[in-house]
Amino acid sequence: MTDSSLFHGIISGNRRRNHDEVAERAGRVASGLKSLGVTQGDSVCMLMRNDIAFIEAAYAAMRLGAYGVPINWHFKPEEINYVLNDSGTRVLIAHADMLHQLREAIPEGVTVLALPTPPEILANYKVDPDHLPMPDFAIDFESWLIGFPRYDGPAVPQPANMIYTSGTTGHPKGVRRNAPTPEQTANAERMRALIYGLKPNARAILPGPLYHSAPNSFGLRAGRLGGVLVLMPRFDAEEFLRLIEGQKIDTIFMVPTMFIRLMKLPEEVRRKYDMSSLRHIIHAAAPCPADVKRAMIDWWGPVIYEFYGSTESGAVTFATSEDALKKPGTVGKISPGAELRFIGEDGSELPPGQIGEIYSRIAGNPDFTYHNKPEKRGEIDREGFITSGDVGYIDEDGYVFICDRKRDMVISGGVNIYPAEIEAVLHALPGVHDCAVFGIPDAEFGEALMAVVEPIAGAALDAAGIRARLKTSLADYKVPKHIEISANLPREDSGKIFKRRLRDPYWERAGRRI
Repeated sequence: MTDSSLFHGIISGNRRRNHDEVAERAGRVASGLKSLGVTQGDSVCMLMRNDIAFIEAAYAAMRLGAYGVPINWHFKPEEINYVLNDSGTRVLIAHADMLHQLREAIPEGVTVLALPTPPEILANYKVDPDHLPMPDFAIDFESWLIGFPRYDGPAVPQPANMIYTSGTTGHPKGVRRNAPTPEQTANAERMRALIYGLKPNARAILPGPLYHSAPNSFGLRAGRLGGVLVLMPRFDAEEFLRLIEGQKIDTIFMVPTMFIRLMKLPEEVRRKYDMSSLRHIIHAAAPCPADVKRAMIDWWGPVIYEFYGSTESGAVTFATSEDALKKPGTVGKISPGAELRFIGEDGSELPPGQIGEIYSRIAGNPDFTYHNKPEKRGEIDREGFITSGDVGYIDEDGYVFICDRKRDMVISGGVNIYPAEIEAVLHALPGVHDCAVFGIPDAEFGEALMAVVEPIAGAALDAAGIRARLKTSLADYKVPKHIEISANLPREDSGKIFKRRLRDPYWERAGRRI
């Protein structure tokens, strides 16, 4: 089969739109958003699972110089309400089934546009049939769109989507990056080609959620390269292999949990599919066990790459398959244009081989601020270098290794989770005196949440009851997988819980630190 015989456009389930159709619809969405008062610098929120309409809405916001704001659809109403208020959005575009729980959570003055929930979403998720109709407080997106021509206004700088990343305070922070200059746009194109492997006519698949930073950046770029972008409603290991073979996929963004699930497939299933089209598989977001990386390279060949970075920093290291085999456990060498510093407890910059907190910057990236919280930048900034709290070192050969995290953040399946938010909810539960939430090793997700809860004297608490209460106000992925009840939590002299005494034994038994 030749490339010319393959479909070019965006695919989701059995639905396909070629690039001209996507551009035409995005242009009309931009006209519609402008009619609702959206202008340069405004926010447009998107509460959707992976869908072609997500891509179109994001392109439309960018066309106006506005910020698309993806909302994690796992969030509960109070969490969604926070993002809607904090972003100051004028418009919320959402799948219809997700809106029924939000009647009281949508701020006054926000226009709500509802899309029918696509069939591939319904096939992959348990959707309440009562939630399929359009809610009476929303406007039917497709009917609304009919009335608008393609936007032909003046070209404006197009900012990246504003991604909300959790903070240690428990409230998410919107990473609002300045719109790029032409020079910064050119730099970004070169970096995406290197890191993501995204080149003209790339045939890409996105098995991760578009509300996350790197999948969002990858997907929005891949959708404009003239090849194909396949959106998976959720990751299914064998279906993933079938799509790679059927669409001759060459470029993918993944997280290590997906590798682990692929390796759990029976060998006869793995060998059934032709993977010869693969050219560039980039992974990030969580540590990848060295043995899993080696097994994937043995299977797919030296086409697996890795980067290390954050929503705030961008990709500051890059590793090839050869690097991974030569230096097991490395996250690679410093990316072109990036600078790293390893800072000791006394604030001094450390030489190669010594472990310190990692600070980084990419001078060619558009600068960022935390939306409505500019002062929070100071908590992670040192002379223009920023940190996500990771601790590591660079060896004499220039390879970077991550050893630990200075802060309490847990990465489970590539998702950042901050215990402070969960602990705040636990403290509010009847019968809870104190608690500690932390990450412990998990074979599939890298880390799993553990909560140790100290009850008030005489109170009867059980794990199932605590978990049920947490689910009423926290996204399911934030609810600890493991909950223990303990009468006496270990404490420092100050009275603060000695969390490391609870956490460290699990990691020592696993033989790793992250």
